[in-house]
Amino acid sequence: MLGGRSLGVKWRNPLIPPQKMRNEMGKSHQRGWVVLRGKKWYGYYRRAVLDPTKNEHRVETVPVILGQKSQLTKFQARERLEHEIAKQNGQNPGGRVMNDGGVTFGWFVRNRFLVLKVANWKPETAKVKKMLIQKDLIDSFDHIPLENFDRFTLQVYLNKLAKTRSKDRVLQMRAYVRDIFAEAVEQDFLVKDPARKVSVPSQLRDTDKTTLTWEQLRNALSHLALRDRILLELDMTNALRPSELFALRWKCLDQVESKMYVFETAYKGAIRRWGKTKKSLGPMHLPKQLADDLWLWKQECPDSSPEAFIFPDTKGGFMDTGNYRRRVLHKLAKDLELPKLTFQVIRRTIATLAQKKGTVKDVQGLLRHSRAATTTDVYMQEIPESVQATVNAINAELRVKLEESHAD
Repeated sequence: MLGGRSLGVKWRNPLIPPQKMRNEMGKSHQRGWVVLRGKKWYGYYRRAVLDPTKNEHRVETVPVILGQKSQLTKFQARERLEHEIAKQNGQNPGGRVMNDGGVTFGWFVRNRFLVLKVANWKPETAKVKKMLIQKDLIDSFDHIPLENFDRFTLQVYLNKLAKTRSKDRVLQMRAYVRDIFAEAVEQDFLVKDPARKVSVPSQLRDTDKTTLTWEQLRNALSHLALRDRILLELDMTNALRPSELFALRWKCLDQVESKMYVFETAYKGAIRRWGKTKKSLGPMHLPKQLADDLWLWKQECPDSSPEAFIFPDTKGGFMDTGNYRRRVLHKLAKDLELPKLTFQVIRRTIATLAQKKGTVKDVQGLLRHSRAATTTDVYMQEIPESVQATVNAINAELRVKLEESHAD
């Protein structure tokens, strides 16, 4: 049930048809009418709406639960109904005709919400976001009228979603739910936003925080042939995203200056002239030994022309991230009994271990994040030994004078 209404069925009157109510309780009033049924007062008023699917106007009767008979006289019930009508009219200034809140959630998202959003999304991003919205929201609420939603139903749904989806996915869906209903209010499909106070579920699944040690990283590199060893060493050294790594061409390598230039990225079978963030593209420093090894690989690779990919697939194109992860990384993790080995784990590991190699701003620059908060809050994990050493150092400072007095 949604606020006393059944999902998928537009709710007009839970107890008795409006016409019969008017016959029972007297004539209709211009500003609505009230009726007593059982122990509650109900109010009704007419509202003009526009059906956007047909571009037609119609008048609908809007029901309002006013309160308990024991708490309200008929006069007070009428006053409350007038207040409700005034409140709704106040949010619809100028006497404009409201859009029909009876249109379905799926129709609104597909025809009004996404049409506005996709203009600001990159094509690949739009495909992913539309797929997630379809799977997590539209599939569940497709045929339910917008006016049937309330905060309780949306909160219960997000709480249920939190049991099967990752923390990031749930937070993303909460943001979409709030955006969708805020847009419905903005476009006059609803007067009140049912998602405005929907909160983050208290029980969220833990996000993956797997990191490896320097020894595990070194061991992984030592078990690889030349090409894969250089590929992963480059990835580890510069904390590259796989979309950046597999798009590298020989023209990107500056052997003399020990630099690698990221000009483009590879994502879902296409080469893009942009990266994930503004800092994704640009020059990267290469340690001299790594630059020399890349030069050695250039002498052995099938095609070393400027436009050729440094790490090509068997057909000379760029590698597929998923294929490489399954074929090389997962196998390596199994052979070496590592807890997990993916490009994301490598990137998180480097961000974590680099805490002792440079400042937060240095690590942010290494990962090419636009915001330091992303580096510290998402990628950097605490190192237990480092925390222990910090605690010992703090206590040592506190005990300096105590130890001096004991020495005296």
